[in-house]
Amino acid sequence: MWRVVDDSADESADRVANPLWGLFKPDADLSWQHEALCAQTDPEAFFPDKGGSTREAKKVCARCEVREQCLQWAVDHDERFGIWGGMSERERRRYKKERSRGQV
Repeated sequence: MWRVVDDSADESADRVANPLWGLFKPDADLSWQHEALCAQTDPEAFFPDKGGSTREAKKVCARCEVREQCLQWAVDHDERFGIWGGMSERERRRYKKERSRGQV
């Protein structure tokens, strides 16, 4: 069995309670995902086949209250598949380049 080794005494109780502690630490607050409209719709729309339509997914994103958090998460994690925050992978790459140049 794999074990997480951590010499920190403050977190030893957590390690005992959860043997996977430290392997899957969230790097950000993901509570926004519970508010995402895509979680209430068919996930197939957000991962179309190559050349498939993204129109329906983008309509859902346009009405979503957490669109900005979703887009930020996808950009920060270099998400390469699907519609996130109303943008395709190609659109997110362009957005990221523009943002790094200070254009956004």
